[in-house]
Amino acid sequence: MRFDIDSYKEVFDTLTRNRSRSLLTGFGVFWGLFMLLFMLGGGQGVKAKLASNFDGFATNTAMVIANETTQPYKGMQEGRRWSLTTRDVDRLRLMVPELDVVTPSIAVWGGSATYGELTANCSVKGVRAEYARVEEPRMKYGRFINSVDEQMGRKVCVIGKRVYKDLFPGGGDPCGRFIQVGPSYYQIVGVDVSSGSISINGSAEETVSIPLPLAQQLYQRGENVDIICMTGKKGVTMSELESRIRQIVAREHSIAPDDKSAVFVLNTEELFNLVNNIFHGVDILIWLIGLGTLLAGAIGVSNIMMVTVKERTIEIGIRRAIGATPRDVLTQIMAESVLLTMVSGLASIVFAVGVLSVVEMASGDGTPFQISFGLAVGAALLLTVLGLAAGMAPAMRAMKIKPVDAMRDE
Repeated sequence: MRFDIDSYKEVFDTLTRNRSRSLLTGFGVFWGLFMLLFMLGGGQGVKAKLASNFDGFATNTAMVIANETTQPYKGMQEGRRWSLTTRDVDRLRLMVPELDVVTPSIAVWGGSATYGELTANCSVKGVRAEYARVEEPRMKYGRFINSVDEQMGRKVCVIGKRVYKDLFPGGGDPCGRFIQVGPSYYQIVGVDVSSGSISINGSAEETVSIPLPLAQQLYQRGENVDIICMTGKKGVTMSELESRIRQIVAREHSIAPDDKSAVFVLNTEELFNLVNNIFHGVDILIWLIGLGTLLAGAIGVSNIMMVTVKERTIEIGIRRAIGATPRDVLTQIMAESVLLTMVSGLASIVFAVGVLSVVEMASGDGTPFQISFGLAVGAALLLTVLGLAAGMAPAMRAMKIKPVDAMRDE
């Protein structure tokens, strides 16, 4: 007896006769796979949203910030105030060759920018051209500050997204126009639409960036800077350089070498590693919950198939009596199990994709809350395996049914 198209029809008819039981069993598989796919797609969306906070920000970055000393040192009391200078930048470049970019920055808070009768709240940030390699700008119009602006002392600026929207509500390219920030006028040379949540010395959306030498001059900072940003060369771990950086800066300002609070080094590499570890932990948790739910559904399929085999003992016995081989019985039971899991699983995939599409549209920012095609194919293959595994025990039991036992049950 071959398992031809008529045999498949028989499998379908059997499942149809036990419609309520099949629906109950299939729902377990449906819900288990839906939970797995929904959590995976949702997890991808959440990770994408979190990752967007780091857009344009170098992952191997460290920043040095000056705080009050917390330890007495060389006859000086604790609580002493001190400032970073541009000379510290030169020292770090010279003494730490593993660093790729070393660039200072200053910031002036609580200002406002004016264009005609329109005003926007902003902070002024003094930066060098190489700062773009630490916090990469997303230029909608124009360009970023360059080295020529620094050398020639040009009164130019790059405005953030919110400043641009407030001052130019009608849109358009504002490059070449002049805005007033405090007592000074600056010519706009670019619009930076970066919107990441991680920003140095203030939000990039509300910042007016000007050349660092100009900012030092206008705001009477001299050689002092607020922060020094650094990135490591390829293959360099910033955590390995943190101690050396602190010691170099501390030595030149007569600060205790182990006063970590005074010479505060913010290592963003550790922050990125922490976020990545959280992502990995969430992925593992999602797979454990989803696979556990899916496995429970497969066990339900196996149990229902066991009951079905027991109820069909007479039918199986008669088939054996008229010539059906154990292989024919095995194939039919296994096919019923696979068909039940596959139909439920494919419906679950379609439903999960639909729900995730609704979530994606509701997010409103284009964040991809969706599963990949490869994941959907993998889920289908997993269902096939689970269907075979779930039908194995009932099929083996059906193979052992003898015609004599079936007639006795009747």
